[in-house]
Amino acid sequence: MTRQATDGSTLHGVNLAGWLLPEPWVTPELFAATGSLDLTSLADKLGRKRYEEVILHHLDTFITEDDFLHMSERGYNAVRLAVPWFVFGERGPLPGTHRGCLDYVDRAFDWAEAAEMSILLDIALAPGATITSDGLRMQVDFTPARREALLQVVAGLARRYADRSPFFGIEPLDEVVIQRRRGLSIEPGLPLPHLRNFYRDAYEAIRSAAGTRPVIVFSDADSAHSWRRFMAHQRYENVWLDTHLYRFAEQTAATGPGGVRLLLEESKRELDEARKSGLPVMVGEWSAALPIFDKTITAEGSLALERVYVAEQLRLMEDCPAWFFQTWKTAGHLSDWDARLALASFERDMLD
Repeated sequence: MTRQATDGSTLHGVNLAGWLLPEPWVTPELFAATGSLDLTSLADKLGRKRYEEVILHHLDTFITEDDFLHMSERGYNAVRLAVPWFVFGERGPLPGTHRGCLDYVDRAFDWAEAAEMSILLDIALAPGATITSDGLRMQVDFTPARREALLQVVAGLARRYADRSPFFGIEPLDEVVIQRRRGLSIEPGLPLPHLRNFYRDAYEAIRSAAGTRPVIVFSDADSAHSWRRFMAHQRYENVWLDTHLYRFAEQTAATGPGGVRLLLEESKRELDEARKSGLPVMVGEWSAALPIFDKTITAEGSLALERVYVAEQLRLMEDCPAWFFQTWKTAGHLSDWDARLALASFERDMLD
């Protein structure tokens, strides 16, 4: 059975990137003064006291209840809330230098409830993980202690929000780099069998903590073909597969309708491959960003292509049980990543 939003509809939502897990591309001003590219280096350069002040101000101001009200007014019925593994802070496993943010997750649930929106929790940073240079994937080093800590965090979140009406589900590990064979060499990453085993253990931990109501979403790890018959046994309930549709790094130049069409065909192939898993397939992240290499194209021409691209992606995802645009807001108002801009002309019609 496929779960739906609280009002019975499919989920049309946005990611809340850069809030509980600050990222330089979302809020560059948070990192610019120190030249830091991640929270660890930011904490080291600012010192513990100043780091706490900066992070608290960011958490208090970047996303507020008004954002949830505006999202609801614009037609969104869900958010995919990125949280770090250290969400429980000193009360959680492997406590370290980073401040927890559980009180802000609580606020998000309160705000979502008032706005009649659903929340999909997404563990966007695992213990010991590093983010790839494109900012999209995690390089995970699973020691036994780190793996167990992540399972404790996932179970703890599921248990805490099990009875909250906005709690739609949880994604226990966002897109990770998996080990791949390229010709005669092997690219580093988490071996696929290790990831599958973690997913099975995460399923048991979540079900033990919260029962069968929440949807459990597993990232396809940018390898849509790797999940055929995964969790096909009938004892696995309410399991979805998440694929991310990003084409901005493709070598196909989107300098006209033909280029956009080629990119959309690639996204369709990826969705079709993911659906061969037999699981409902949602799109956890997508954007309006295009690979435009032609320096002669005008700003107006680029914007027109982005609008066509967005409209066709929405059509492509019509049969998905959920999609989440990346992201709700950016400090720099990035037109192809900020939903307030990229989807502004679509919001009134896209949910019909």
